[in-house]
Amino acid sequence: MADLSPQVLSSMITPAVLISGAGTLLMSTSMRVGRSTDRLRQLTARFKVLVSESGRLEPLAREEKQMIMRQLPRLARRSHLLVRAMTAMYVAVALLVLTSILIGANSLLGTSLGIAPVVMAVLGAASLATGALILTFEMRLSARTTREEMQFLVGLGQHYAGLYADVE
Repeated sequence: MADLSPQVLSSMITPAVLISGAGTLLMSTSMRVGRSTDRLRQLTARFKVLVSESGRLEPLAREEKQMIMRQLPRLARRSHLLVRAMTAMYVAVALLVLTSILIGANSLLGTSLGIAPVVMAVLGAASLATGALILTFEMRLSARTTREEMQFLVGLGQHYAGLYADVE
């Protein structure tokens, strides 16, 4: 009987490639969660300034407060999407690790586990794909809030440009 060890090890490595991809996505998503949290804190601090006595006198303070109030629900939605994406990717990692374990156990025990390793691998890949799709929605929401902030800054720039045009 031929030694199946190289074939079994090769089969066990295939899920590891997907695990590596999931790990990369998890690291970048974790950083996005941190940035989203930092942004929420920045907006909260800025809002506190804008509602203060001196803050109300700032140019376009009312418009900026309105923009912040529109962005807060989006930030909450982004955080929710990021948590869902990370959950899907952690599930993917667990399923893909289980796939490798089942492939190894199948060989070591000399019994057939049937299609269980294949089912685990498909579920793991599907969970990874789900996480990536959720990240797509979160990225579009992030881009939307960035565009809105840029529009506000253009308006603020025009306000200040108008002030300086009067001086000349």
